[in-house]
Amino acid sequence: MADLAKVPVTIITGFLGSGKTTLISHLIRNAGGRRLAVVVNEFGTLGVDGDILKGCAIPDCPAENIIELANGCICCTVADDFIPTVEALLALDPRPDHILIETSGLALPKPLLKAFDWPEIRSHITVDGVITLADAEAVAAGRFAPDVAAIDAQRLADPSLDHETPLSEVFEDQLACADVVLLTKADLAGADGVSAARAVIAAEMAELKRSALPVVELIDGVIDPRVILGLGAAAEDHIAARPSHHDGEDDHEHDDFDSTVIELGEIADPAALAARIETLAQEQGILRVKGYAAVTGKPMRLLVQAVGARVRHHYDRPWRVGEARATQLVVIAEQGRIDIPAIRAVLLG
Repeated sequence: MADLAKVPVTIITGFLGSGKTTLISHLIRNAGGRRLAVVVNEFGTLGVDGDILKGCAIPDCPAENIIELANGCICCTVADDFIPTVEALLALDPRPDHILIETSGLALPKPLLKAFDWPEIRSHITVDGVITLADAEAVAAGRFAPDVAAIDAQRLADPSLDHETPLSEVFEDQLACADVVLLTKADLAGADGVSAARAVIAAEMAELKRSALPVVELIDGVIDPRVILGLGAAAEDHIAARPSHHDGEDDHEHDDFDSTVIELGEIADPAALAARIETLAQEQGILRVKGYAAVTGKPMRLLVQAVGARVRHHYDRPWRVGEARATQLVVIAEQGRIDIPAIRAVLLG
């Protein structure tokens, strides 16, 4: 009977820009009577996703039920951040019926899964399921796959070398921990891209020696919540069945990636900004840009979201009274690719 009293938690993981926040926004608006709470973990210091989700708050998921933990990995700060956050949510009155955790796009989900074994919370919550989002267009384009021919040649020369790229490691660890895979942005990938992405995921599962998982296509985060909430996986009891590149390590590092916040003044032309961000991806290998821009003469704030060279922007809300009109963009790249003066030079045109 004790298990029946546990609050179910769904971990939503997936690489940068795979659509996690969009999915959670949809779940908040279509919770089926569940009272939700949300924990958002950002890789950078500027909280973008949490602000988006608070804008979606409704009575069954009010703003106070949405907690943002920025600039770090919650599984690396379990005692300081994760446990107190979960305890605070469980102390809410009324208590949440279900908790959603959005990991950062660079998170390895297995260390977070291990945190649910901490005595302070194990008897109160259970991992209902781990949902991994995979961007169909990016997977089909081979963004997470290393140069196979080059790797084979290196293996022949020295089989002991580690040939995984940082991107492929994160992607594989996120797949390896999943109960369900959501293939997002299926409309952008097209039928051929979706087919190619499915083949990549199936091959990864075979390589990981995991049985086939449900792979569900979706567009704009729209899905029946019953597909991913209420799985009853109790994933914390089956950690060993979810392989990771970091098994056997006491800790895991995030040194493969870095981020910075670029602050600019008002901009004149959103299309020009989008073109410059596209240039950053093509010329400097920038993986992700997200944030807000102040557009001259516009009372609305511009939300900017970029994954590689794919840039989207729209006005999301009016600037508030007393709020500083400024452009702030989080830039994420592999370690060694963050050159702040060069990035600013491109963004300023």
